Amino acid sequence: MSKNNTTSMILDGLDCANCALKIENAVKKIDGVTNVSLDFTTQTMKIEFDEPDLKNAIIEKATSEALRIEPDIHVIHDHLEVPEKEGFWTNETIALFLGAALFFGALILDLDSSLEFTLFALSYVLVGGNVVLRALKDIFKGQLFDESFLMSIATIGAFAIGQYPEGVAVMLFYKVGERFQDQALDHSRRSIKALLDIRPDYANLDQGDGLVKVSPQSVRIGDIITIKPGEKVPLDGVVIEGNSVLDTASITGESLPKDIGVNDLIYSGTINKSGLLKVRVTKAFAESTVSKILDLVENASAKKAPTEQFITKFARFYTPVVVAIAALLAIIPPLLIPGATFDQWIYRALIFLVVSCPCALVISIPLGYFGGIGGASKQGILMKGSNYLEALNKIESIVFDKTGTLTKGQFQVSKIVSASSFSENEILEAAAYAESNSSHPIALSIMKAYGKVDSSKIRNITELAGLGLSVSVNGKRILAGSEKLMRQTGLMPLETNATGTLVHVAIDRVYAGYLVIEDEVKPDAKETVSALKALGIERVVMLTGDSKAVGEKIAHELGITEVYTDLLPQHKVEKVEQLLKEKKSKGKLVFVGDGINDAPVLMRADVGIAMGALGSDAAIEAADIVLMTDEPHKIVTAIRLSRFTQRIVWENIILALGVKAIVLGMGAFGLATMWEAVFADVGVALIAVFNALRVLNNQA
Repeated sequence: MSKNNTTSMILDGLDCANCALKIENAVKKIDGVTNVSLDFTTQTMKIEFDEPDLKNAIIEKATSEALRIEPDIHVIHDHLEVPEKEGFWTNETIALFLGAALFFGALILDLDSSLEFTLFALSYVLVGGNVVLRALKDIFKGQLFDESFLMSIATIGAFAIGQYPEGVAVMLFYKVGERFQDQALDHSRRSIKALLDIRPDYANLDQGDGLVKVSPQSVRIGDIITIKPGEKVPLDGVVIEGNSVLDTASITGESLPKDIGVNDLIYSGTINKSGLLKVRVTKAFAESTVSKILDLVENASAKKAPTEQFITKFARFYTPVVVAIAALLAIIPPLLIPGATFDQWIYRALIFLVVSCPCALVISIPLGYFGGIGGASKQGILMKGSNYLEALNKIESIVFDKTGTLTKGQFQVSKIVSASSFSENEILEAAAYAESNSSHPIALSIMKAYGKVDSSKIRNITELAGLGLSVSVNGKRILAGSEKLMRQTGLMPLETNATGTLVHVAIDRVYAGYLVIEDEVKPDAKETVSALKALGIERVVMLTGDSKAVGEKIAHELGITEVYTDLLPQHKVEKVEQLLKEKKSKGKLVFVGDGINDAPVLMRADVGIAMGALGSDAAIEAADIVLMTDEPHKIVTAIRLSRFTQRIVWENIILALGVKAIVLGMGAFGLATMWEAVFADVGVALIAVFNALRVLNNQA
C-alpha cells in the first residue's frame, strides 16, 4: 500500500476499549476504505484507502464517525500537537468528591427517610450523572451494551428496588475504579512513548557560514550536518570529520558504546556521546533507520495475534448474550419458582449486567502484546506484528543460514595449494582478477589477500550461476569457482581434506590449484543452539551453500545434528518447503538469515528473522522479525519474551473470565452483591492492566 493511500490520526482521550472497536468497525464501512487498524494502546488509527484523491474526504468522514461514537475525544491528524491533559481538579473530579461526601453523610447521619433519599439521589446525580447522560446519548445513536449503559441500568435498577446506598456505592466505586484505570492506561502509554522516544527533534544543518537548527524532515541527501556531544543523530550518513563514541542502545539494545571515525556509517536514533561530528547525509529522514524502526513498531498493532483477534470477536457477542441472560433471570424465576420475588431476581439480574462488561480483556490483551513488541524493540528486536510475537511461542523447527548468521561472514584466505607449475601468487592473482567484480564475502576476502587489480586488463566477464566466474585477463582465460565447475570443463581438481570453502582456479584450461577460505563461528552461536534446545525446540537445522566438509565441521562445532550443504539459493527454498511439509500443523518453522541474500527463504518460512539489519533496507523489508545486531542469542531473547508475553496474556484472560464466571454464578444464586460485581468489572480490569505492564519491564 502506497504511503499516499494511507493516513493516520490520533484519538486523544480514547479511554473506552469497547468504543475503540465500534469506531474501527464504523470507519471500515466508509466508501473507499480498504483497511482500518485502531490501536487502543497508542490511540492511533491508521486508515488505508483506494485512491489518493479520497484522503481528505475519508479523514473528514472518519473524524465524524469517531466523534459520533465518542464525543469527548480530540481527533488529531496532519502531525498536530496532542493537547496536554487536564489537571487533576476537573469539574468531574470536584463533582465526584462532593457526591462522595453526600453519600457518606447519608450513611453516617441518622436522617428521616425522605431526607436520606434526597441525599442519596443528589449524590448519585453528582457521581454518575454524566454516565447516565452518556448512556442516553448512546441509546439514541443505537449503541447499547457499552459500559455506561450497563452501569446506568444496574444502578437505576438498584434505586427502583429501594437499594439506594448500594446504587450510589456501585456508581461511586465504578467511577473511582475508572479513574484508576485511566491513570494506569496513561502510565502504560507514557512508558511505551518513552520506550520509543528515539525520534530526533532537530538537525544542525551546516550552511557554510554557520549552523541552523532545522527539522530532520527538511534535510536533503548530500547535506552536511553537525552533531554535537550529547545530541541524537538525526539522519543516516557518513562521517566526514571528527571522532566520537556512539551510544547505539536505543537501536540495537546493546549497552557497549561504538567508536566512530571518518568514513564510518552513522545511523539516526543513536546518541553522540563525546566528540563533535560532521556528517554527510546519505538518506532522507523518511528512509532513515530511526524512521523505519518507528514505522515498524507503530504499525505492529495492525497485524494482530490470533488470541487478540479471538478476544475482539468474543467481546462483540459476550456482552449481548449476558444481557439477554440477565433479562431472562429477572423475569422467568419469579414466574416459575414459588416464593420468588421480582425484587430479588431483578437485583440478581442487575449483578449480571454489571459483571458483563468485557473491558478487562479488551484493554489488557492488546496492551500486553504492544508491551511485548515495545520491550523487544528496547533490546534491538523489531517485530512487524503481534502475530509474529505469538508465533515464536509455537516454534517447532528453527532453520539457520550459515554464513553471516552463525558465522561472522568475514572470510580470509588461509591456504593456497598449487597443482602444477603455477606459484601460489599466480593462483591468488588469477583468483583476484576473476572475483574482482563480485561483492560476495569470499570474493572480497580474495581481493583483500591480493590487493588492487588493474581492471583495464579484464575482458569477457561471465558469471556461471552457482558455479563460479570466467574472465579473460591479458588474453588468458581464467576460471575460478567450485569443484563442479572444474569437472564440467573437463579438468580434474585435486583431492583434498581441507574443511574451509575451496575456490578452484584454472588458467588457460590448465588446473592451477585451489584457495582455502575460512570463516569464523560467532562467539555466541554455540550458546544459542544449546539454549534453543533447552527451550524445547525439537528441530535445529543449518543450511549452507558450502561443501559437505565445511558445513558438517561448523555444524558439529555448534552442536547441530541436521545440516544440508552444497545448496544454491533456490535449493534453500526447496529445503524449507520440504521442512514445512514435515512439521506438525500448529507448529511454526522459523528461518534465520542475514536478510540480504536470503529474502526468498525469509518470506517463505512461517516466521522470517533477519540478523544484523542495522542500515540494511533489504533485511527490514524481507523479514517478519528484525534483529538489529549480529548476535544469534537475540533469537533466544525474542522467544523468551514471546513466552513471557503469552503467559501474561493468558493470565489476564483466565483472571477476567474466571472472576466474572464466579461472580455471575454467585449472583445467580444470590450469594453476591453489586460490590463483588463492580470488582469483577472495574477491579479486574485494573489488575489486568497493571499485569500487562509487567511485559514492558521484562528483560527476558
